[in-house]
Amino acid sequence: MNVYDVVIVGGGPAGLTAGIYVARSKLKAILLEKGLPGGQIATTEHIENYPGYTAGAGYELTAIMEEQAKGFGLEIAMAEVTGVQLGGPEKIITTNQGEYRARTVILAPGSSPRKLDVPGEKEFIGRGVSYCATCDGPFYEGLTVMVVGGGNAAVEEANYLTRFAQKVYIVHRRDALRATKVVQERAFANEKIEILWDSVVAEIRGNETLEQVLIKNVKTGQITPVTVDGLFVYIGFIPNTAFLKGQVEMDEAGYIITNDRMETSVPGVFAAGDCRQKLLRQVVTAAGDGAIAAFAAEKYLEEQQ
Repeated sequence: MNVYDVVIVGGGPAGLTAGIYVARSKLKAILLEKGLPGGQIATTEHIENYPGYTAGAGYELTAIMEEQAKGFGLEIAMAEVTGVQLGGPEKIITTNQGEYRARTVILAPGSSPRKLDVPGEKEFIGRGVSYCATCDGPFYEGLTVMVVGGGNAAVEEANYLTRFAQKVYIVHRRDALRATKVVQERAFANEKIEILWDSVVAEIRGNETLEQVLIKNVKTGQITPVTVDGLFVYIGFIPNTAFLKGQVEMDEAGYIITNDRMETSVPGVFAAGDCRQKLLRQVVTAAGDGAIAAFAAEKYLEEQQ
């Protein structure tokens, strides 16, 4: 069977950047992606905080990355990884399109935001519904937005959004926030923030873009329509790492643990991007992870020869 120098799992910015680097180094490599390359960023309407790239859609940026990787000779296959065997010197990657073998593996499967699973959510992703305030907040200058969640991420992002929006609602299903005290205090002191307690999102409505969110009080059952321009969901992320259980060391949430060389607990296996335990998950940090993982994989291969 054909053995690759590197198999990259995942075609988001981390995987594509890793692909650019390994292909440019003339390593025999393939990138496996279950859908179209791009990852989460492909659903982002505008990217303006990736250095050198302004006012373009997310899928346009990753299309450029993909073209660049292919230009260096990277092989890309549409295949969903269903299992791996990473312990031996030859790594085995099982997919719905067959089996791949490699001397090193770069894991970049990303993560997925937890969804509200309410009517209208899917239809308005990228048209008012967002899962990243850092990515999309600046587009709501002078407008009204809503944040769903009560943890640190939700409340911190609500505070962040007040830099742009004229009004920020926080919708929380309980009567007290879960965020740390100092984060809560900032929100309580911010006159732009209004908290809708004991409430959940029941439905999302609009025409071309989001226009209204129906809020349900969990204690009374009362439904209240709220007019907003944007909805930011912060009820957690799920790393796409279920297929790696028992193969590499992960934290309780399922994020892969690496060192600063992107090395996992298994020799010859690296991880990059949103699947990795890290402080900031952005396109620029994913690309940085991918570059480091590719370089580390190349050095590992050299040391094995």
